[in-house]
Amino acid sequence: MEEHSSKPIVPAEVNIKEFTLRAVLLGIILAAFMGAANAYLGLKAGMTIAATYTTAVVGMAVIKAFRGTILEENTARTIGSIGGNVASGAIFTLPAFFITGIWLPFYTVQHYLIATLILVLSGILGIMFVTVTRRILVNDPELPFPESVAAAEIHKAGQKGAKGTGHLLTGMTLGAVFTCLTEFKFIALKWQRLVSVGKASLLLRGPAASPAFLGVGFIIGPRLASINFSGGILAWGLLAPTLAFFFNYHDLGAVTDWTAEITRVWRDYVRYIAIGAMLIGAFYTLFKMRKSLIQGLSRSIAMITKRTQAGVPLLPRTDRDINLKWALIVAAVISVLVLFIFQGYTQSLPASLVAVLLMIILGFIFAAVSGYLVGIIGVSSNPTSGLTVSVLIIVALIMLLMGLQGTTGISAVLIVATFTCVSVSVAGEMMQDLKAGHILGCTPWKMQVGDVLGVTVAALVMFFVLSVLHLGNIKQTVSAKITELEQAGITEISYDGRLQDIEARVYNLDEIKTLPAEVQNEILQTNAGFGGEKIPAPQASLMGAVATGIFESKTEWILIVAGMFMGLGFILMQVKSPMLIAVGMYLPIDTSFAIFLGGAFKALLEKRIEAKKLLPDQKERVSNQGTLLASGLIAGEAIIGIVFATMAFAEVGFLQVFAQPSYLISLVGIAALGLFLVFRALKIKDKKQPEN
Repeated sequence: MEEHSSKPIVPAEVNIKEFTLRAVLLGIILAAFMGAANAYLGLKAGMTIAATYTTAVVGMAVIKAFRGTILEENTARTIGSIGGNVASGAIFTLPAFFITGIWLPFYTVQHYLIATLILVLSGILGIMFVTVTRRILVNDPELPFPESVAAAEIHKAGQKGAKGTGHLLTGMTLGAVFTCLTEFKFIALKWQRLVSVGKASLLLRGPAASPAFLGVGFIIGPRLASINFSGGILAWGLLAPTLAFFFNYHDLGAVTDWTAEITRVWRDYVRYIAIGAMLIGAFYTLFKMRKSLIQGLSRSIAMITKRTQAGVPLLPRTDRDINLKWALIVAAVISVLVLFIFQGYTQSLPASLVAVLLMIILGFIFAAVSGYLVGIIGVSSNPTSGLTVSVLIIVALIMLLMGLQGTTGISAVLIVATFTCVSVSVAGEMMQDLKAGHILGCTPWKMQVGDVLGVTVAALVMFFVLSVLHLGNIKQTVSAKITELEQAGITEISYDGRLQDIEARVYNLDEIKTLPAEVQNEILQTNAGFGGEKIPAPQASLMGAVATGIFESKTEWILIVAGMFMGLGFILMQVKSPMLIAVGMYLPIDTSFAIFLGGAFKALLEKRIEAKKLLPDQKERVSNQGTLLASGLIAGEAIIGIVFATMAFAEVGFLQVFAQPSYLISLVGIAALGLFLVFRALKIKDKKQPEN
């Protein structure tokens, strides 16, 4: 693959302050904060916030106040944003150890040490994977890297002065205000309507009223946005309603809520078909990248053996990664440490060796695929949980063949899933940051070393954050339940022994009061903590259910196999991106619909540019202004999301204007935002005037 030329803001031959103490310290603080914020939001809602925009804005503001450089701003943003992705990997997997009954109680010193070691090692492993794939992906002209461009535009706007910053701040203000309107329920975030079609029904959903998704679609353009949306149409327009109809064909009248039924079918069946398609798509993506991967590896290996000539490095500053030799040494050390962790759970050296080998091979494959997907749709829509489930299924099957069963097998599979999830999540964010750094003219190896620090700090605090949220909710809920039982005069509770570590018998209420909070939660069936009503941890619940289902022979393999054949069909039809279609099937359709709308407005802008017959430099200015405005929409929503997540964590209530807010107003608002992007981007001065 030929590397396309680009001119970074700071040329390779220029050396300015970059990896400074103040930038690193600011990044570390932001990594801990973003990790905590994303952990809370992910456990509650099953979604996380794109941390890179918040850290970009904060980093720019603080570093500029100290008269720092644009590369220092990038260092702070890079280190800070990685904390949010350590959280993504942690919340998607670690709660599954409690949900499956393996870690009961969840918080112990031993569990803290194991979890923290896993998070640190897997995060660093993800960074090492990126050192191999960075050059291949950041120079791929087919990958728009929408969120990387958005983050880079934030830094560039600060350098351009008032006019460049003005476009960014305009977009941020609009994104923030619009998000506040949805959070305060002045307007509706989502809309759905059940439509009867003969004896069954279709569930129609509108685009999410999200400025961020609109901005992502605008940046990636109509082609990629349409491919992603096609997966949503396939899932919600064909598979979910059809399957729901045939599942209930013999007694359609028994279905009292078709909305819930269609949603259940998508969650429990269609997403497994999407996972099967993802498996095929992942390996097909890797197959398409094979030549670039071989060239990249060959080049990196050649760099180990060659020496510098006349003291001048063989590669420019902006193209130097961590030395492959050190990356391989670090990966080898991590593999040995992980082997001891597996051995402690499986007590089977052959199974542990195979698990480590799978972790390295599959981790690298899916880290590369994650970086590729981030290049198309960004970190916010990267299906990390779907990729992790794919790995979990492969590993579980192999562990079954090796004779592992029950809790031992589930533990081994969840450990592999945790390693993969964190490394894939970190690799995706790292690739996004490296592309932004590529645009700005940063030094890759410094960013990679900085992220090692960010991963370590976020990992050290992550288990505490999870434990506080988990135990706090359990203690509050159990206390209320005991009070309720006492007032009702109930003194004894019978437990059925669902978890083998808790004896099945009748417990006295006074006896229950002396037990650990998590045991009380199980006996009283208060449905609190991870997997409960207030902290559902949906992705971790999915991981636990899949792992348990495989080892208890309850998994419907036909769904995954059918998805694999569907993915193969896409490839044979020469579909441009079968992986992106599978991602669209896995995501809620309101997400892909909103991204599609952004792409549609970008198509409108391109039509207007063509009609106006603009000169090349004018086209570039229009494109830059549109990208900057869209970047502002993304950053504005992300920052407000952090504010509301913090308020929710502190249990601070806020105004809810309407119980049933209007979605029509939301749709008008989204249309207005899209048209604003188009016509404000087209508003340029004469070409002789200075560029914004």
